[in-house]
Amino acid sequence: MKFLPTVAPLFLSSLAACNFLFATDQQTLVDSDLSVPGENPLSFCSDPTEYSLTIDNVDLEPNPPEKGKELLIKARGNFTEKVEQDAYINISVKYGLITLINTKADLCEQMKQVDEECPLDGAKAFTKSVTLPKEIPTGTYSVLADVYNNDNKQITCLKASVHF
Repeated sequence: MKFLPTVAPLFLSSLAACNFLFATDQQTLVDSDLSVPGENPLSFCSDPTEYSLTIDNVDLEPNPPEKGKELLIKARGNFTEKVEQDAYINISVKYGLITLINTKADLCEQMKQVDEECPLDGAKAFTKSVTLPKEIPTGTYSVLADVYNNDNKQITCLKASVHF
């Protein structure tokens, strides 16, 4: 699927955006106590101290993103445990109550989109530019990215809910 090379890296080293999340007049609906540091619509699913990826920041330019325009994503974080081959990311995208995407992707394959390869360990940073489609229907989109190592230990979990 075309959006996976965009979604997985963004949600990962930040793990930060999905083509379905963007519009000109968007309003972000997230729990501010679990917000991912930086200028972005992301929040952690639960206490981030439990994860083996510490996200320092994820910045989107522009924020909020605008459909039909280029989006620059900058992310920085630290893997406190080595991420090996066969790590995976469960991605769910919903439009209102309708599930658009519910898939499991190879995390190491997705990381190649930001010039990273497994094993992943220590401090990482990336910058990625993505052109967003103009044809994004108005509505509420919810994205969940739940990331696991090959031993099924959770690396991180991020979510975003955006209305536009």
